Amino acid sequence: MVSSRQTHSILVLPSESCSKMSIAVLSSLGRCGFLAFRSPVGLVAVRHAQTAAAPAAEPRIKKFQVYRWDPDTPGDKPRMQTYDIDLNTCGPMVLDALIKIKNEMDSTLTFRRSCREGICGSCAMNIGGGNTLACLNKIDTNTSKPTKIYPLPHMYVVKDLVPVSMLSFQTVLDGVVLYRIPFNTEWIVLHGGKTVCRANRPLYLQDMSNFYAQYKSIEPFLKRKDESKEGQEQYTQSVDDRQKLDGLYECILCACCSTSCPSYWWNGDKYLGPAVLMQAYRWMIDSRDEFTEERLSKLQDPFSLYRCHTIMNCTKTCPKGLNPGKAIAEIKKMMAMYKDKKTATA
Repeated sequence: MVSSRQTHSILVLPSESCSKMSIAVLSSLGRCGFLAFRSPVGLVAVRHAQTAAAPAAEPRIKKFQVYRWDPDTPGDKPRMQTYDIDLNTCGPMVLDALIKIKNEMDSTLTFRRSCREGICGSCAMNIGGGNTLACLNKIDTNTSKPTKIYPLPHMYVVKDLVPVSMLSFQTVLDGVVLYRIPFNTEWIVLHGGKTVCRANRPLYLQDMSNFYAQYKSIEPFLKRKDESKEGQEQYTQSVDDRQKLDGLYECILCACCSTSCPSYWWNGDKYLGPAVLMQAYRWMIDSRDEFTEERLSKLQDPFSLYRCHTIMNCTKTCPKGLNPGKAIAEIKKMMAMYKDKKTATA
């Protein structure tokens, strides 16, 4: 019976033939499975050629200055800590460097990461002065210039590079406000402008809580006025209507844009910010959604939408190449027409 397995011809050489042929050629043929040797001498010669190391590369030492602070450690203060990494032994992205630091140098370094391919948004941080994703940001190979890494700006920090999406003041219940003393672990609970109690740990502290609460407030899902046929038919779109959503739905909610916006820094408790507003616009223009006017109505106050002053940091920093600034401008145009319509029908 003829075997269906693919076979190769094997050339068997005596060891003395090694002196007549290029060791490099023999090595290549041996790795491919086309050579065998009658004596160990020939095999050793080829193995030696295979394992001969290239001249050691000159070390490329890059300095990484990383923000460090543990608010749960008494007396610990924010500081920059320097780590030296040989780029020859490190992957190409900043996240590779951070993982190398944590695994091989300092296990106490704290940061978030998950997908490593720009999908989850977990590793959002400020690198070299700009908000971005560590997994998509290539290491600057200029070894004379250190790379500086901070958490997302204007956010309180859980530890090191892990931010908390809370402002100095946050309303918990009607009339109840939390205030955190800057550069301190102490929190003050206020009610009616009076101090109720103090706590060394936050009483209401969830990661990215303010950011995600704002996202939830815009109801980022398809809404229909007649729900009686829900689940019974598919809501189709034309090709043109579907294309309107390109550049909007790709947002991964990493918060790079919102935390680069000065308006969001100072009005983050009222202004929804670029990321959330872009998602609001995404549902406003979805041809399948029937609550466009209601969505616009929620943004009529002076802060939710109109704190945007077209600084455009959001568009410059988006790691996915999206344009939140344009989306906000489109909402403002829709709002103008919506108000004109309301005035005409009043």
